[in-house]
Amino acid sequence: MNVIQIGIGGMGQTWLKTVLDSSEVTHAALVEVNEAIVQQQAETYGLDRTLIFRTLPEALTAVSADAVINVTPPAFHCEISSMALAAGLPVLSEKPLATTLADAAAIVQRANETGVLHMVAQNYRYHVPIQTVKRILAAGEFGPVGSVSVEFFKGPHFGGFRDEMPYPLIIDMAIHHFDLMRFFLDSDPTSVMARSWNPPWSWYKGDASASISLQFANRTMVAYNGSWCSTGRETPWNAHWRFECEHGIITLQDDRVYTQSRRDELERLGGYSRFKNGDVSEVEPVELTHVAQAYLLHEFYEAVTQGKPVATTCQDNIKSLGIVFDVIKSCETGRVVGNERN
Repeated sequence: MNVIQIGIGGMGQTWLKTVLDSSEVTHAALVEVNEAIVQQQAETYGLDRTLIFRTLPEALTAVSADAVINVTPPAFHCEISSMALAAGLPVLSEKPLATTLADAAAIVQRANETGVLHMVAQNYRYHVPIQTVKRILAAGEFGPVGSVSVEFFKGPHFGGFRDEMPYPLIIDMAIHHFDLMRFFLDSDPTSVMARSWNPPWSWYKGDASASISLQFANRTMVAYNGSWCSTGRETPWNAHWRFECEHGIITLQDDRVYTQSRRDELERLGGYSRFKNGDVSEVEPVELTHVAQAYLLHEFYEAVTQGKPVATTCQDNIKSLGIVFDVIKSCETGRVVGNERN
């Protein structure tokens, strides 16, 4: 399958390497507006400069392609994705789907009108620890989930558009964790209550820290606390998760998965009774042939060439993006925001 990749710097470099390493997908063309990035990547990866264009229309005119990988900054996602869909080319787009719900809805509408696939790169779903947790939840041994707590603390210095975002943690990072909540729970939130702030030492223009409470349609409560300008003891990118279930707990800590079963008998301690707990056990990780971007590229390839369904279509992913804007609305109003899309 031949693809046109738009954007080869920053996150585009990850996708550049992913395609170059693939036995199923090759580049028909590349699009990049920054000449310095073009020169650097062409030298680093031995790229054919005649196949690097400044705009998507130029590339579409010059080459024949089967699909598009959209790795532009989020503000350009709607324009580029809509252009590709109009040309009949399936799209694999970096997250977020768009920077506004109106733009996201426009992409979904164009995909529905054309019948062409638009897939969003929610690569966190396809990390080994995440798939390990999902397998345990799906097995049902621990019963229904009553509550989930999520902790995420990082202090990355990206520079560029993220530093200028009004809510960099919520928009550009927590979208991954919101999407994982939906993935883990097989449910969508019905209400959110959130507060955000920017610590005095923050290098971001917008709020880089947040505390969020979400109630899901299956009655599970989720507490999310995070910061993108943490000063130490960082969590993994996947975050730390604790699932309180009827028959025990499941935890994801430092990308390792643990379980602890609840025993049926009661014990008395200091005047109160509680269920006994079993020993904490580390869970053997699942094995994946492809992970993260490589998984998504393989899934995209099978969808385009064989018609196989994918999980993270724009029609589904707009629900994850909707959480982002509900959270922002709650931060700005100080009120509980109901999710009217459910």
